[in-house]
Amino acid sequence: MQEKFDAIIVGAGPAGCAAAYTLAKAGLQVLVVERGKFVGAKNMMGGVLYGSALHSLIPNFWEEAPVERHITRHVVGFLSPKASLSIDFSSVSFDSTPYNAFTVLRAKFDRWFAAKAGEVGAIVATGLQADDLLWDGNRVVGIVAGGDEIPADVVIAADGVNSILAEKAGLRGKISPDQVNQGVKEVIKLPREVIEERFNLVGDSGTAMHLVGFCTKGVHGGGFIYTNKESISLGVVVQLSALIKNKLKSADLIEEFKNHPMVKVLIKDGTTIEYSAHMVPAGGLRMVPRLYADGLLVVGDAAALVVATGLRLEGMNFALASGIAAAKTVNRAKERGNFSKDTLCYYQKLLRESFVLSDLKTFKPAVSFMELNRIYSTYPNLICDLAEKLFTVDGSPRKRGWQLLREAMKGKVSLWQLVRDGMQGGRTA
Repeated sequence: MQEKFDAIIVGAGPAGCAAAYTLAKAGLQVLVVERGKFVGAKNMMGGVLYGSALHSLIPNFWEEAPVERHITRHVVGFLSPKASLSIDFSSVSFDSTPYNAFTVLRAKFDRWFAAKAGEVGAIVATGLQADDLLWDGNRVVGIVAGGDEIPADVVIAADGVNSILAEKAGLRGKISPDQVNQGVKEVIKLPREVIEERFNLVGDSGTAMHLVGFCTKGVHGGGFIYTNKESISLGVVVQLSALIKNKLKSADLIEEFKNHPMVKVLIKDGTTIEYSAHMVPAGGLRMVPRLYADGLLVVGDAAALVVATGLRLEGMNFALASGIAAAKTVNRAKERGNFSKDTLCYYQKLLRESFVLSDLKTFKPAVSFMELNRIYSTYPNLICDLAEKLFTVDGSPRKRGWQLLREAMKGKVSLWQLVRDGMQGGRTA
């Protein structure tokens, strides 16, 4: 390795690779340090990539990247133990380029993205963990990895939700269990034609399903089902503090989720080929740490740049956009020959001007709304119970929908609570 790099990026996930690709393409000397044996080995997410940020970096990336399917159908569903009710949206607009979103498998996608960074000159070192930051007074001047000191003008921390580097730099404290969700996921292999028949898909179109209720035993969290070309990504994401408080295990939740009548038919005869678990930032804007210091920038999950609104969970596009913004900031600092926080603060300005911090601010109320236990227990059961009564024909006199709703609500939720929760949910969606 050379004596000094312009930038060292710790973590070869989407944020790290986006920063590395942008910097190396601009001619800077870049080192990416990845603790996994190969890029993608330690990375996990549900599986949906919203493509606008990556399209701005690598136009028409889907023509070469190992994406699975482009999403044309979005489903939001409520589960009770024996029933389900879903809102199903599909659009032909999502079936043409530039596609809105894709399903991806991170082991394949991240290796491709790291290879793209390598093609433009970045050095990607796998199996190497950054143990500490290298300091010159109060300024970060590199990292310590594998017992060696590796100097650089700037370090970009893309080391995930439990960012050791952000903590060591004093940019944030310890993460509490109510600030993170634990996600567990299985990839279930099925023939392509079976997936397309069960999810009503044509060609490479795909479905993204987000579900609430029975899948988390009525506690804070939700389930997801995403279609790949020849597999289904299925999992649950649950607030860590809720798991601890209710003495639940994510492994048990995902097994019960798979056996729900609505889910069971979708994965019938499938074979689990991958199992993974991951912590997901869930604190919204209030969890975002200080994003820069002298010689240091923090990106992606390490910066808690994730939005969860109940209708969707977005992180990968935020990671990509933050990596690109960090690289632009480093390029600017390189031109000025100044890597102090006075120059690197430009990173936060870029994030404020983009959708990243803007969306986090817009959906800040969603964090409080998602703390309401009624969303995960009372309402899914109430909705499914009401739907069952509405569609039941048993020879007895029928009641109006409003009467059935009042009966279903009795002893569970007041009309005032229903109206208030509906208004709050509308403001956060």
